[in-house]
Amino acid sequence: MTRIASHRGGTLEFGDSTPLGFMNTARMMLDEVEFDVHPTMDGAIMVHHDATLDRTTDRTGAIATLSEAAVRAAVIDYSAGSHPISLAELCAIYADSAVAFRCEIKPGDDGLAYQDLVPRVIDVLQKTGMLDRTTLSSFLVETLDELADATDRPLLWLVSPPVLRQLGHQAIIEVALAHGIPEIGVHIDFADARLMDAVQSAGLDFGCWAAHTAEQIDKAFALGVKVFTTDRPSLAMAIRDRKQSA
Repeated sequence: MTRIASHRGGTLEFGDSTPLGFMNTARMMLDEVEFDVHPTMDGAIMVHHDATLDRTTDRTGAIATLSEAAVRAAVIDYSAGSHPISLAELCAIYADSAVAFRCEIKPGDDGLAYQDLVPRVIDVLQKTGMLDRTTLSSFLVETLDELADATDRPLLWLVSPPVLRQLGHQAIIEVALAHGIPEIGVHIDFADARLMDAVQSAGLDFGCWAAHTAEQIDKAFALGVKVFTTDRPSLAMAIRDRKQSA
């Protein structure tokens, strides 16, 4: 059965990476919650999509150049006044939830991998008992290599549309196989049966991200992808329930 992952805690329902979104997702009858992590300059690991605060909060600045206190002081847009939380706090929210983690290791504001972030993320997940429930993802093959050296948890390569266009289906598959990456995810608008068949025929799992509209969600279910992320988890669950009862 195709799995549903609440993207950033359900951005279009609860705001982007908000405590409320994560708490509500933890209680939903879905499969996974997707989130992103960045380090602060004083060693905290914060849950936030962008490398900067500029786009989705009332503050500005790259998270890696700010203190944990400064990041926590930011108010997330459309969040009823709430603030970014740490990875440890997110783990506590899901301690008693059946929802699994899909943790994306983000690059910095310069597009490059953060130094020493991977082992710190693994350490927090391990200490909170969440590592065994986590799939780890990245757009950077370099980061996936580092993850493979640090843990045996499942890995996902998020393939951006430009990379998919430039390399093509076969080269993407060859890169994944060469680096021992077991799962590929592409933007839903670039997913089709031909690509999915090629990926699965190579022994890899195939999923999608950014399935936010009813049409995109229907497409993910029709293809039968392993998992898709969505900013509208309630809509995705309603569509799945309708399909299952039809």
